[in-house]
Amino acid sequence: MQSRTALEGRFAGKVAIVTGGASGIGRATVVELCREGAAVAFTDLSPAGEALAADLSRQGHRAAFFQGDMADETFCRATIESVATMFARIDYLVNNAFSFLNRWADAQREDWHRVFDVGPVAYALMGALVTPHMERTGGGAVVNVSSISAFIAQPKRWTYNAAKGAVHTLTKCMALDLAPAGIRVNSVSPGWIWTPEVDKAAGGDRARWDPVWGQFHMLERCGNPVEVAAGILFLLSDDASFVTATDLAIDGGYQGLGSEGLGKASAFAGTK
Repeated sequence: MQSRTALEGRFAGKVAIVTGGASGIGRATVVELCREGAAVAFTDLSPAGEALAADLSRQGHRAAFFQGDMADETFCRATIESVATMFARIDYLVNNAFSFLNRWADAQREDWHRVFDVGPVAYALMGALVTPHMERTGGGAVVNVSSISAFIAQPKRWTYNAAKGAVHTLTKCMALDLAPAGIRVNSVSPGWIWTPEVDKAAGGDRARWDPVWGQFHMLERCGNPVEVAAGILFLLSDDASFVTATDLAIDGGYQGLGSEGLGKASAFAGTK
């Protein structure tokens, strides 16, 4: 599933900010928002965002790229100010950029600072910074990208999983406090999604590794970035107008599996 049918003009006249938008889930979200009529500003550490913004502009979309580090508060503030000046409004925020830093007992203090500063701290700061802009236009919506890792234990992943767990709780707190401003705040928790990071771990051999990692999901495959983007766009849209403080699992059934997994090796497999 590489693309989906756009709902014509669902976000026409709206402006969205997507952090970490040059690749993976962020990139798919940027593309889908543009296809559905939004003007999109996106950030990334990688300069690859320049090419994406240029390509989208050639297609007639309104897209702007800002290269920088979400752990840098000055960059965060400058981005919000630039977007507000450029597009005159901000309606949506997708907090997606994160540091995929996995450390456990060997974690140094700077490791903890890095994963939290890029993740939940930046999510909170960006949410606070966009609030007055959204409030001026009658409200808006925020989606924080969390993970299945927010809910489970995984070996030697203290830093990443703890930071994603913080995102889950932060989302609910943001939703409560920003509701009077007309701002809904939700999160999505993807399972194993075939991002560049996963592709790198697989050595580029999806045919071999998709069935292996797919065993962790009821649907027996990894997900695609555009499938997560579809859930994000739903939560941003008016179709989710009465949805806030909610986490949407986009995980192919990952969280629903018990210790038996898919049950194929169980003594009770196939019993009635």
